[in-house]
Amino acid sequence: MAKNETSGKGGVSGNTVFGAPCWVSLTTRDVETTEEFYRAVFGWEWRPNSLGDRFRVAQVDGVPVAGIAAVASMWQMAVAWTVYFAVPSADEVAARCRERGGTTAVGPLSLPPGRAALLADRDGAVFGIWEGRLVTDWEQWHEAAPTFIRLHTRNAFDAAIFYGEVLDWATSRQGCCEVQYDGDEVVLRSGGVVVARIHSGAVESAPDPTIRPHWQVNFTVADVAACVRTARTHGGEVLQWEAGADEAVLADPDGARFTVTSKVEH
Repeated sequence: MAKNETSGKGGVSGNTVFGAPCWVSLTTRDVETTEEFYRAVFGWEWRPNSLGDRFRVAQVDGVPVAGIAAVASMWQMAVAWTVYFAVPSADEVAARCRERGGTTAVGPLSLPPGRAALLADRDGAVFGIWEGRLVTDWEQWHEAAPTFIRLHTRNAFDAAIFYGEVLDWATSRQGCCEVQYDGDEVVLRSGGVVVARIHSGAVESAPDPTIRPHWQVNFTVADVAACVRTARTHGGEVLQWEAGADEAVLADPDGARFTVTSKVEH
């Protein structure tokens, strides 16, 4: 994957990126259907992954932007988009997560050129961590397929403390993420770029999974209405959208939920 250090434009230049979202990956059942859907909705092209036939990497103008793993049935995992955070040590971060009431679902595992794990915070929201060389340069990733993440959780400020301690947010270490308390939400920035927002109000026992604590992956697009139409015609579902709105919640043919928005995060 490209480098664990960024260069060129932006405030993170020359600093190790850690604690920030660095990749998104989709756990699904069917590679071909998934490829066709996201190619139509986002214009992504796909290439094989060194991990095997069940894995693919999406590209925009040759830049890797997302991954899919058709292992949901084989590994009895949920069909879902997962955000991965860059960390210096997967073992240390997994241990800190457990010490603070979180759990380890998978790993840490060796996935050359790095190590990965799937964790859950103490409210049950699942997230991934990645130690090692990034899939693609951090700034190139954001430019090629602008992505930001929202955590819908029980209490935003309590969650910010948990993730801050686990992922070393707002520390004195060079390159760490900046945390800002903005009204009733928490905003996470890396190098001045908004990479995540944390919202209160999720209900742990809610029967609707969209109301339970979860990390939501958002893709910035030029035309939300066009994405909505294309998703419908390619077997997806529109879960939330009003005509003319600048944001829509969609599901792919396998049921994985994601958001498209025309709003640029600052």
